[in-house]
Amino acid sequence: MPSQKSGGMKEDLKNFKAEIVHQFHVISEDVITQVKQVAEGVANVNEKLDRRFNELKAEIQETRQEVLAAIKFSYAELDKRLTFLENEFLELKRRVDKMEGRSVS
Repeated sequence: MPSQKSGGMKEDLKNFKAEIVHQFHVISEDVITQVKQVAEGVANVNEKLDRRFNELKAEIQETRQEVLAAIKFSYAELDKRLTFLENEFLELKRRVDKMEGRSVS
């Protein structure tokens, strides 16, 4: 009789082990599924960040070009004004020199 009980216990242990292995597989498949979902979410966030980064980069480049154009225009205007003032100064200097030349003689 002890062998029958021992055989029943062995069968119970086998069934218990099989149930634990089955539960482990179910749980591990669920964990794997969740990890895949998280990985997909991370990939989506990366794609969104890349798109936003590229948008910002393009916007910065556009703004940079606008600023450079404005600076170039401003420098051109300042250069014209400075050139005009230099010419006016030279003309005045020439006139003063001419007047001083008359006074001395």
